[in-house]
Amino acid sequence: MTSEKMWAQQKMESPVALNAPRNSWRLTAKDRKLLLFAVDVLLINVALLAAVTLWNGYIPTLDSLLAHVKWFITLTVLWMVLGTVLDVYNLARAASTTRILASVGIAAFLSALLNLMIPWLSPPVVQRSYAFGFVALTTATLTGWRIFYARVLGTTAFRQLGIVVGGDVPAAALKQMLQQTGKGDDANPFRGAGYEFVGRVVDKAHQEANDDLPVLGEVHNLVRLARQYGVDEIILNLEEGRGFPLEAQEVLLDCRELGLRVSSLVDVYERLTGRLPVDYARYDSQLLLSPPDTPAFRLYQAGKRLVDVLIGSVGLLVLGLLIPFVALANALTSSGPLFYRQERLGKGGRPFTVIKFRSMVRDAERYGAVWAGKKDPRITPAGRFMRKVRLDEVPQFLNVLRGEMSFVGPRPERPHFVGQLSRAFPLYRARHAVKPGITGWAQVHHEYGDSTEDARIKLELDLYYVKHASFYLDLLTVLHTVRVIVGFKGQ
Repeated sequence: MTSEKMWAQQKMESPVALNAPRNSWRLTAKDRKLLLFAVDVLLINVALLAAVTLWNGYIPTLDSLLAHVKWFITLTVLWMVLGTVLDVYNLARAASTTRILASVGIAAFLSALLNLMIPWLSPPVVQRSYAFGFVALTTATLTGWRIFYARVLGTTAFRQLGIVVGGDVPAAALKQMLQQTGKGDDANPFRGAGYEFVGRVVDKAHQEANDDLPVLGEVHNLVRLARQYGVDEIILNLEEGRGFPLEAQEVLLDCRELGLRVSSLVDVYERLTGRLPVDYARYDSQLLLSPPDTPAFRLYQAGKRLVDVLIGSVGLLVLGLLIPFVALANALTSSGPLFYRQERLGKGGRPFTVIKFRSMVRDAERYGAVWAGKKDPRITPAGRFMRKVRLDEVPQFLNVLRGEMSFVGPRPERPHFVGQLSRAFPLYRARHAVKPGITGWAQVHHEYGDSTEDARIKLELDLYYVKHASFYLDLLTVLHTVRVIVGFKGQ
């Protein structure tokens, strides 16, 4: 089939009509999160302003509001913390009314209630009816707004459209992920990102490439195709050892001049998934090269160690309080030692001994190293509860104080599994560029898995953390850890 016939056929089969007017406001994933956050904060503060107006019986002046700005700041901070913990800015959940309302309602209720209970930083409660009204108004307005977002702004009418330029891997894999369906909060984690690939353009050498992205035409027609399909972004899928010919570079410059966003596929993948694609990361120089030795990076390293020492010290106090109860629970449900020691690999691939509360039966691995499953029969009744709330990890604060681990980082793995996974995924050892952690980006975004595919997903999450490690990402991980513990989602 000639390229002209192929393009004509795919034009008719494409789900996006050519020359179709697109007058709706298109929202990127970042736009959606900013919009959700801005309206959320506006509504909770308007609810507080309405309550204060009712309490005083008159509309407050600007001077009086500025004098009590701490009330509104406190409420905003509470919402930010509780909203993050309850994952209300998960775009997939935000696009589903049934999945988001409970989280938003609880976050709104707790934010308003706690705002009334903090001395000096919160408005004095003159009458109980007004306090109840504030809590009810906050909860009702936020849930109403989120219903509107899920039913209107979360629909495909506001999606971004992109054309892929270049080879077929891993573009097809990303498209497949964006179309995942299933049950549970994590079944379709990217559905709400509001993004669609209309197809791809190729050069003649790759015209017959076989993937699930329709071939729209050749690179020299990219500008015309971008206009016909009304796309927002040109996504470059560079293959190893191949760049774009001069003609393609000129076309891409034309796209830039027209105001179209031009991005690499790896950037789009990271932006939509919070993961670094294993199949593409070998081309990512930022991951393969050491971070720049800047004052900001040094400050981050020093601050991270200081926080680790402080948290580790508090963790030791918690450990001392837990030991009697854990010892009793283990003695009643399964004989064996209180602690479990195991060799793991840390930063630089150096081995160290990790210490945990024992959560499995004695001699659980007498037949060799095996991944723990979700319903592993080796886990004791007390151990199952400890794993749900991550109590078995508390003794690792000793490893944190000794400098072998950090509070936040990729989970340390056993040498046996590191060898297996390094052969399956050559970039696996990049995890050893940072200290392992008690909790991590992968642990709070993917359930415990016992397969190579689960290991791939968690590696992509870990590589994302290694590349983007920062105070903000650490704080975000900690807040999501609270969600995992409170929701009994540990494994």
